[in-house]
Formats: sequence, C-alpha cells, structure tokens
Amino acid sequence: MLGAIERYIKQAIVDRNAMVSSSALVAGTHLIRGSPDVVRRWVNEVQEALHSSSDMVQFHALSLLYEIKQHDRLAISKLVTKLTRGTISSPLATCLLIRYITTIVRDSGGNALASATGRAAYQFLELSLRHRSEAVIYEAAKALCNLPGIEERDLGPAVAVLQLFLSSPKSTLRLAAMRALSSVAIAKPSAVIKCNDDMESLIADNNRSIATFAITTLLKTGSESSVDRLMKQISSFMNEIADEFKIVVVTAIRELCLKYPLKHRVLVGFLANFLREEGGFEFKKAIVDAIIALMCVISETKESSLFHLCEFIEDCEFTALSTQILHLVGIVGPTTVAPARYIRFVYNRVILENAAVRAAAITTLAKFAARLPALQASVSVLLRRSLRDEDDEVRDRATVALRLLGENITKDAPGDGEAEGSQRPFRQDALAADSTRDLPLQPEIHLLLEPLPMSFAQLSAALKEFEVAGSREDDALALSLTTLPVVDYTRPSSQSAVCIRRVPSA
Repeated sequence: MLGAIERYIKQAIVDRNAMVSSSALVAGTHLIRGSPDVVRRWVNEVQEALHSSSDMVQFHALSLLYEIKQHDRLAISKLVTKLTRGTISSPLATCLLIRYITTIVRDSGGNALASATGRAAYQFLELSLRHRSEAVIYEAAKALCNLPGIEERDLGPAVAVLQLFLSSPKSTLRLAAMRALSSVAIAKPSAVIKCNDDMESLIADNNRSIATFAITTLLKTGSESSVDRLMKQISSFMNEIADEFKIVVVTAIRELCLKYPLKHRVLVGFLANFLREEGGFEFKKAIVDAIIALMCVISETKESSLFHLCEFIEDCEFTALSTQILHLVGIVGPTTVAPARYIRFVYNRVILENAAVRAAAITTLAKFAARLPALQASVSVLLRRSLRDEDDEVRDRATVALRLLGENITKDAPGDGEAEGSQRPFRQDALAADSTRDLPLQPEIHLLLEPLPMSFAQLSAALKEFEVAGSREDDALALSLTTLPVVDYTRPSSQSAVCIRRVPSA
C-alpha cells in the first residue's frame, strides 16, 4: 500500500510549500515505525528538505533524518558534526540538535571533555548560549549542566546565563532556570552559590513552583550560618503552598540537617512545629519519616525528636502514623534517659483512641515493662485495665502481655473501681513508687522484645500447614514456633491467589 503512494510523498517532502513539506515529513515520522525499509529510501529528499528556509520544515526534516539513521552511530555522528557548522537556522531544529549532541556524549561514557567529540560538543553548546532564541539558550545551558564528568569551572557560562533568566519578567524562563539550577545544586552546590541573592528574591514569587524551587535550592547551597535566616523565611512561605510543595521542602530540610548536624535543634524543631499545623496524610508522613531518619543518623536528636513525636500523637487524626510512632516509642523509649515520661503519652492512647491505636499502645506498654523491670508493676496495672476492652485484639494483647510478664491474670481482675479509673489519663507520678524496684525478668519475656521470625502472612500459612500435617499424623506435636513448618509465602502479581510452598528443613 505504501509503495503505491511513495512517489507522491517523496515529491511532497521537497515541495516549495512549507506546509506541504512539513506534512509529508511528519507522515514519514509515523510511517517509519511500520515500514522502516521504505522510509529509509527517502534520505536524499529529507536531506534536501533540511536546507529549507522554513524553520518548521528544518525541524521535521532533522527529526525524520535522525529516525532513519539512529541505528548507525557513525552516520549520526557525521550528521551532527556537519550540522554544528552552522547549516541550521531554525531554533526548534537547533534545540533538537543540542539534544542529539547530549545523547551522543552521554553514550560515549567517561569525562565529557576528555575526548575530541566531547570538546567539540562543549564548544558548540557554549556558542549556542549566545543564540538569539531564548529556547536555544536554555536548552544549551541545561545540556552543559548535564554533561557527564564536567568540572565546576566549565559550568560557569551556563550558570551565568541561568542567573540572568532568574530576573526575567517571563515566569516560564524563571521556572526553567530554577529547575536547571536546582538539579546542578544536587551534585555541585558551590557552582550555584553566586545565584543565592537572586534566588532569595524569588521566595516571594507569585508562582509557587518557582518559590519552591528557590527555597529547596537555597537549602542545598546555603551555609551553616544562613540556616536560621532561611528557616524564618520558609515559615511564612509554608502556609501559602500546597502539600505537594511542602513535601519537597521537608525533604530538602532533612538533607540540610544531615549536612549540618549541629543545626539539628533548629531544623527538627521547625519540622515538629508543622506537625501541629493543618496538613494531609502525605505531608505529615513525610515529616514523621524525616524526623525518624534523622534520629537514626544523628543520635543527639533522639530524645527531643521522640518527645516531639509523642506530642504529635496526642492530637493525631491518622491511625497509621499513630501506630508507627507508638512502635518507635516501644523500641527507643526504654533506652532514653527518662523512659517513664513517655508512658503517659502511650497510655493516653489506650483510653482516647480507636481500637487499632489502642492495640499498638498495649504492645508498646508491654515493651516498656519487659525492658524496665522497675516499671513492670505499674505498667501491669495499666495493662489490666484493658482486659475488659470492647475490642478483641486489645484484650488479647493485654492478656498475652500480662502472661509473658509473669502476672496472674485471674487474680485481682479489674473491678468496678479500677474500670472507672481506666477512664482517666495516666499521670506520670503513678510510677514514682515503683521507680526503684528491680523485678526479675521472666523466661518468656524475649517474645515481647524480639520481632517474629516470620511475617504474619507466613505465620498464617504455617499454621494451616501445621493443622493439615497434624491431622495426618498420629503423634501430634506441641504447637510452637520451632515446630511450625517453614513455608515460602508468595503472592504472584498476575493473580490474587496465595502460593504456599513447603521448604524442606536443612
């Protein structure tokens, strides 16, 4: 079918009418996907169209010529070398040529300026920074910033051009320049420092995307002495942007804190303040994850960060975040200088929250009692108050915890007086009487402190296998983690069925 009209398309490519020629070239770009051998015979016509006086024809001709020769690296290299001598006048075609040059240099690997091809590419890109078209200038600057292995001193011309764009009245140029400078600041922040004054003026830009890029870039390039000033500027800015931009700022603050650990009090305090502000789940989770990540890296932040998180769950509307923080408190809280201060926060969740949070709080209290024998008696009293909870999971966790702690759950069952007391928030002075006691640990206490040796899904599958195996054998084994069969639990992505494969023991 294409062979019957091939002659007409070839004639249209070299037609004097720019609209006809462009239409034929675009048709060739679509047809090459289904009939590449036929379209490759149009090379001469396409090369002739490349020298057209129409900017649009040049752009479409270069695009089709690259599609024809893209599998021949030598032919592409010759084509690019020929076109860099100034035979193209179309700004769109020049932008396309810059992208092809960048692809060739990146595919060659290594340092961009170490080879003759890389040096020629750098010279052409630097020359393109003085083009009459702003689109070509930006494309060349962005390509220079993304050249592999380029030194910081070679980025000077590109950064200087982008700095001029920061003061442009066009918001599109300001946004494009900020995006490019933001990507440069990740690998070479010192190359962007000279733009800090211009970027600070963009914090108040009407375009929130530009302002967000300006702030995050300043956080990457700012010095330790400028952190306090930046935090004051960001405080007013954060209330004016959407959650998606706030998350970007939170990520930048976390990286800044890792860069300047001595500023952890200012930065963690800033994040904690916004935990108490209005925001969606993703924004609050980003802050919580950032604080937890800083706790793992900077040990000095452990006490203050944990206290901030405990204050947050006092008025947290997200169950997932409350349970995540309670789990963290159960692990880190007993190792702090004053662990008793956190029990009040945990127990208040038992009496004020939904069933999922209450269950998590019960487990956290049990971990405190298991790790700190001096607090076991007081915590056991609090656990007993949950034995009559309306939720099965909460009651079961409280029962298991008391049993593992060596408490007799049938003795001194919670009566009416204690049930009434369970409706009052826990006070920290209730632990004062037991702060000096040192109770012996029970043999099974490790079950509260160590994670399960398998996931819940694997445990469920192993219990089913154990039940089936026990029905086939005369001598049933006692149920324990050591007697459970080892199963491989996988859930294929193509179907929802659960595959259980018994793994032979070593």
